[in-house]
Amino acid sequence: MEDINDLYKRIAERDRGFKTFVWNPKKKAFFGRTGASWFKILLFYVIFYLCLTAFFALNFSAFYQTLDIHHLPRYTPGDGGSILQKVAMGFRPMPPPEQIESTLIWYKNGDDETIKYWVDMLDKFIEPYEGKAKATSGQHITDCSDDHNPKEGEVCSFKDTWLTGNCQKAEKWGFNRQSPCILLKLNRMIRWEPEVYETLEELPEKMPQSLKDHIKKSMKENEGKIPRMIWVSCEGEEPADQEYIGPLRYSPWQGFPAYYFPYMNTPGYLPPVVAVQFLSPASHVLISIKCRAWAKNIEHDDMERLGLIHFEMLKD
Repeated sequence: MEDINDLYKRIAERDRGFKTFVWNPKKKAFFGRTGASWFKILLFYVIFYLCLTAFFALNFSAFYQTLDIHHLPRYTPGDGGSILQKVAMGFRPMPPPEQIESTLIWYKNGDDETIKYWVDMLDKFIEPYEGKAKATSGQHITDCSDDHNPKEGEVCSFKDTWLTGNCQKAEKWGFNRQSPCILLKLNRMIRWEPEVYETLEELPEKMPQSLKDHIKKSMKENEGKIPRMIWVSCEGEEPADQEYIGPLRYSPWQGFPAYYFPYMNTPGYLPPVVAVQFLSPASHVLISIKCRAWAKNIEHDDMERLGLIHFEMLKD
């Protein structure tokens, strides 16, 4: 019995000790600290974290002052070997987001439901070129040419009305006329400038003969000088595709004029667009298409998709 009583006493003493730790009425201490002690430690941590926050804000502010958020980033790739200096192409319309890995453009002739998605995407893409949006502060837009390049702070104009044929919003981009239009563009690369072809001898052997013939024709129309252009060619990937693809029409030019480059993040800048109209592609046949951009400093890489794009078209 004495052992049990001793056990009860030890338990009671332990409970009293814990209760005293939580609240000591003699010292008026809560969890071992008096009110003054708790106030001092809370005040310390408040001051500590305020100083830490102020130190972080000061460093962030100093770093922020080194950035140009309105024009160019602080650091840009100056080495031609940088991936950010490798030209990549894009096309519109793109397949739906849920088909992110697909590059197929498929629709049925005369079926408004199957063409609606493609037409809506092109309509949305071309909106900035319609000139309806409110002007951005500080933008200066000018009409450019090979003899009139934009000055610092200026950007070259590009208007949707320059696209010809059925490559217009009002024409549903040709999808309702069995001659669909695809829009091509280049990615934006800060400070990158194209090295254009200046003589016929500089044209690469692998350039399609149809594009070489077009360049020769443009040269004759331009007083014997090759227009300063990043040229564009689209063709079927395989011999069968080349047969099924049919004739093509490019607008407003078969390429991107060099005066739109370099891209300097200037307010109001819109990248140039090339509309490729497929005048009579074969029906019920999957056509694989490759479009390439041509300049002396544009590399073509099928694996990395550099300097080119690939997509398929199926018209049922």
